[in-house]
Amino acid sequence: MHRLIAPTRILRPRVFSSARLHRHLHHDHGTSTVNAAEIAHFSRLSSLWWDEHGEFAMLHRMNPHRVDFVRAKLREVGLEEEGEGWAAARGARVLSGLDVLDVGCGGGILTESLTRLGARTLAVDASESNVAIASLHAAADPHLASSMADGALEYRHTSSEVLAQEAKRFDVVCSMEVIEHVDNPAAFLRSCAELVKPGGHLILSTISRTPLAYLTTILFAEDLLRLVAPGTHTYAKFINPSELVDFFHREGWIARVEPTRREAEVRGMVYLPWKGDWALVPRGFRSSVAETNYLFWVRKPATSL
Repeated sequence: MHRLIAPTRILRPRVFSSARLHRHLHHDHGTSTVNAAEIAHFSRLSSLWWDEHGEFAMLHRMNPHRVDFVRAKLREVGLEEEGEGWAAARGARVLSGLDVLDVGCGGGILTESLTRLGARTLAVDASESNVAIASLHAAADPHLASSMADGALEYRHTSSEVLAQEAKRFDVVCSMEVIEHVDNPAAFLRSCAELVKPGGHLILSTISRTPLAYLTTILFAEDLLRLVAPGTHTYAKFINPSELVDFFHREGWIARVEPTRREAEVRGMVYLPWKGDWALVPRGFRSSVAETNYLFWVRKPATSL
């Protein structure tokens, strides 16, 4: 039986004022971005990562679309800068030869896909049990086990801010469905940005802070349908695409508030219940791009900031 839901949670989700959110995203408040309660929550669920019909079913269904976005964006940039020969040489393995970081890898759902696209992949997570599950699952696959043995796939129990203290930098940094679970999102973004090579790519996915996102992600998915464990999301931590654009504009990655497609891009993702699948919102279709889930790509300037 579903528990009763207090009306205050339905009618008055906790929100930030615009001024408070601006401070929240643009100023650091300490050194660690890791939220112990969030890590404990996902650690308890770690054994369920690879049950495609269980707790993380929605992520499994979302993953092909996240991978398509990464592949299409890298291919688009490669074609513009390197030409058809570059694309032909890589084929489907568009990440071939690139150093790729997956921050907040969980059980390795995205990590494995990135490695199959040819990436030299480092995947990190603040939950030790998540890293253990991800490593075990990859080791059971002969191709991925070979990648692990060759050093082309590595899992580490660490955080982005700790990793940023090392010298290694990456062509592509991905962090999917993570920023809405961290403390100090400004520090988290800066640590991820620091890990990107000049001219490299940062790709995020997260959830907008809108009434529709609250209804679909918390009220329906958590409280009513129990598709996701209650308490997984906190509405106040959701971040709108315009706030990410503004953040990277202030950081000097984006020259103007309305970025060109070579600087940054936002693509909405919508869940289609009649298909049991997700879909990327087409380019130019902006009516729902900022309403619920979305992907965000931004490119680090090739010259020093």
